[in-house]
Amino acid sequence: MIKLHHLNRSRSHRIFWLLEEIGKPYEVAHYERDSVTNLAPPELLHIHPLGKSPMIELDGRLIAESGAIVEVLCQRFAPQMIPDRDSDGYISHLELTHFAEGSAMTPILLNLYVGRLGEAGAPLHPRIQGELTSHFSYMNGLLRPSGHFVLDDLSAADIMLSFPAEIAIRMGRGDDFPALANFVKAMQARPAYQRAVEKGNS
Repeated sequence: MIKLHHLNRSRSHRIFWLLEEIGKPYEVAHYERDSVTNLAPPELLHIHPLGKSPMIELDGRLIAESGAIVEVLCQRFAPQMIPDRDSDGYISHLELTHFAEGSAMTPILLNLYVGRLGEAGAPLHPRIQGELTSHFSYMNGLLRPSGHFVLDDLSAADIMLSFPAEIAIRMGRGDDFPALANFVKAMQARPAYQRAVEKGNS
């Protein structure tokens, strides 16, 4: 049995979605953000020293970090979602898996935290916005005619990049990056995605 430690309004939605796509039995431990601080509850610290979500338990092993979780789940249960290891696509898969949580998330998080500084953060906004535009443009240009990032069907890279792509659309950048907007629309229309939303909010 797979167990997901799921925090509401977080990147763990991707793992919820992936588990629904895979179709294997799993259970969920739900955690709610603090209504005042918006931080994860202290209960997660009892699971892992960093107290962050997502985490899964698989075969008695706790696994943290979204990229690692997606890689393990796909290798074990959905190998068709990872390109062949001897292919150029596999290198792209590795690049984009790390890009999703590394390069792409850096300006997104900076924008979030600097935005809370008010006027004190104003000097940083042009640089942050420039980085956001650069990263969203890069993602927009990577999408294949099929609407996917690496393969012509759903892949691990699509799961990982869905979060920064959705952030771009929430920021109102859909008209600037139409391929990215179409990607988000298509992913959100998938039945497994919608089941994950429903279960994650329940």
